Amino acid sequence: MLSARGRGGKIRAPKKGVSKDEVDVDATWKILEDAFADIHAKNASSLSYETLFRNAYKLVLKKKQDVLYDRVCGFEQAYLGSVVREQVAAAATSTLLVGLGGNNAAVAADSQANQRRIDGENFLRAVKTAFQDEQLSMGMITDVLIYMERIMMQDTHRPSIYVAVMDLFRRHVLQAPVRDDTAFTALDLLEATILDMIQMERHGELIDRGLVRACCHVLEGLYESVAEDESTKLYLTSFEPKFLDVSRRFYHQEGLDLVAQADASTFCGHARRRLREEEERCQQTLAAVSDAKIRAVVEHELIATHIKDVINMEGTGVKSMLDNDRLGDLANIYELVSKIDRRKTHLKAALHKRVTELGAEINKAASITFNTAPEKKAPPKPAEPKEAKNAKDAKNPAERNLSHQTQAAILWVEQILELKAKYDRIWERAFDKDPVIEKALEAAFQDFINLNERSSEYVSLFLDEYLKRGAKAVSELDVDAMLDRGILLLQYLANTDLFETYYRKHLAKRLLMKKTVSRDVERQMLSKMKMKIGNHVTTKLEGMIKDTDTSDNLAAQYKEYVRNLGDADPKRIELDARILTTNQWPFELLSRNDDQGSYRTCNFPPAIERTKMRFEKFYHEKHTGRKLTWMPNLGDADVRATFKGTEGKTRRYELNMSTHCMVVVMLFNDLEAGQSLTFEQIEAETSIPRPDLIKSLGALSLVPKWRVLKKEPQSKEILASDHFYFNEGFSSPFVKIKIASISSFGSSRVENTEERRATQRRVDDERGHVVEAAIVRIMKQRKTLSHQQLMSETLQQLSARFQPDVSMIKRKIEALIDREYLERGPDEDKPSYNYLA
Repeated sequence: MLSARGRGGKIRAPKKGVSKDEVDVDATWKILEDAFADIHAKNASSLSYETLFRNAYKLVLKKKQDVLYDRVCGFEQAYLGSVVREQVAAAATSTLLVGLGGNNAAVAADSQANQRRIDGENFLRAVKTAFQDEQLSMGMITDVLIYMERIMMQDTHRPSIYVAVMDLFRRHVLQAPVRDDTAFTALDLLEATILDMIQMERHGELIDRGLVRACCHVLEGLYESVAEDESTKLYLTSFEPKFLDVSRRFYHQEGLDLVAQADASTFCGHARRRLREEEERCQQTLAAVSDAKIRAVVEHELIATHIKDVINMEGTGVKSMLDNDRLGDLANIYELVSKIDRRKTHLKAALHKRVTELGAEINKAASITFNTAPEKKAPPKPAEPKEAKNAKDAKNPAERNLSHQTQAAILWVEQILELKAKYDRIWERAFDKDPVIEKALEAAFQDFINLNERSSEYVSLFLDEYLKRGAKAVSELDVDAMLDRGILLLQYLANTDLFETYYRKHLAKRLLMKKTVSRDVERQMLSKMKMKIGNHVTTKLEGMIKDTDTSDNLAAQYKEYVRNLGDADPKRIELDARILTTNQWPFELLSRNDDQGSYRTCNFPPAIERTKMRFEKFYHEKHTGRKLTWMPNLGDADVRATFKGTEGKTRRYELNMSTHCMVVVMLFNDLEAGQSLTFEQIEAETSIPRPDLIKSLGALSLVPKWRVLKKEPQSKEILASDHFYFNEGFSSPFVKIKIASISSFGSSRVENTEERRATQRRVDDERGHVVEAAIVRIMKQRKTLSHQQLMSETLQQLSARFQPDVSMIKRKIEALIDREYLERGPDEDKPSYNYLA
């Protein structure tokens, strides 16, 4: 019995004497030919492998291997060209041939689709059977010819008999006309039928995947030549290009249909499903080698071509997904975009556009609120605490408007933080924390935040609101969370020097008015700032906190100093002085100065003056060579006041007021009952700057709940002609009363237009010095630079602090040339500069 053992096997030594026998080539071949015919007819059970092998061996032994090789090939060619080709042709029905060369993408919609599917499966089955039968038969024949194969291997110009016959199968079965009445080959019909099956499956029909897979194996097992180079497989050279072309046209049209008919979510879901289907099809039906190629086709034709339209779909695109927190849909669209574009260009553009749109709405709402006067509120209910009523009454319309604007500023920051939190959540859950998307979001936030020219001030006010003691009725953890979120906004500010200016001002008020939550929290904030935007912002701020700590130690030493003097006067005035370093604190924002630029103090009452002189003596004993300048507008005082009243009943109160208010009130100690002082007299006696004096007198005389002074005439304005009396009839249900000063050094608030202009002028002046220093620093290191290089390096160095104006840099270069720090280069056509040591 003959059995196929593949293309390998052992070669048994022939019996002795075989080589001496004469060989009849034709007779021997006839024996082999008949046996090969039986093998193809599947009648090999009666054949003797040993006999057949001996006959083939004798031919080879007599140097007839070439004859044997050629006759086997001739036999197989005849068999394949007649029997096998006819078997395949019998399955090639007219239904299949009609659609050959047509549009395969439309096959599934054909009315004869079902018949084509049945006929197609029959044809595929015929090809599969023919190929597998030929493989099986050639396996047996190769076993018989194994000795010939061994000898023929020495001739490298001729392929093995198996390879040669498989090549014959390709040429005389697959690449021959499938029928005599058509020019189409069996290979054409095979490929078209496989493509039909794929298109049917793409349209939702069930197909015999195993059968298609077997036919793909046929194409993978045949080559363009007997060289059998892997790149010349029929699957790769013939079928795959057609498969990709049909797929390309199919997905191009499907993409057009989907964009026209489906919403963005449906499109994304469908595209993801198509990618999975094609991957599964390559793994289970076609060949894994096509996976990457068909994926590229789907990604380009279905996704890349239409993704911009999908992202920007009105009502269902990315904008709608973002607004409605559809994280799943956003994740799907991100997945698709990631496959086709590493830069995520269109997705980044959509995100940037939406964030800046929402930011513009926040900016617009803040601007409207900022420029709209607050509504007049109804009188407080009887149950409202009197302290709250007093605080409201203390504010004139201008002050109420500033408070309203401050709340609008804080609301602006809170709304941005809410927006930031939302998009951070989207970035984490839908965009897989993609750094490319993160940069796009950061750029969007930076763009719209810096469109608000007050952004630096608003962020500082927000931080101030949460750093003030008792400012918000929230837990400590909530405060920490809000501060951490507020710090994040610093990285978006283009002008950190302007933020530093406002933060110094607000920090100064918190420290001097003792309203800070704690200095430890302040230090933690500065540490976070340093990590976020650099230590160039925090140096002076750290110095302010250090000054406050030093002042506490100095105050304790001063108390000990006074005790050692032996002054046992029970009416001795207690002094808590804050020693502030000139270049650390923003005195230009907190104090008024005269026309000569010097800070104006005031005339203190004698008792206060003595206390002041005592402290100065104490301080100069410790620190020689230092000058102290008193700044009463930054301080406050606790005053014990006695009011006799009209009924002769004495009432005593402890009044907390600004230092200026204290100086004014102390003037009335020397007056008889009923005597008054004019505005001009008070101004002359105290030397308080007029704007501060007006605010101090307003606080003392205009608020009914703490009207310590009476004014004539009774009006809501302080005029130079007004007279002021000590209000002996003052009474209050509270022993301790805080007189809220209507001064510039009060609670942190939004600057008015005039104050903002002054702040901007100071910042511009400071920037001029910084620009000059940067230019000198660069030129000192580089010695010689072209104009363009100097401009570029200066802009780069200053970008961390502010966005410098190019014209300012040019002016500063000219100024440095005039002051002989720099000189121009000799070539006027290519301007350059030299550093002068």
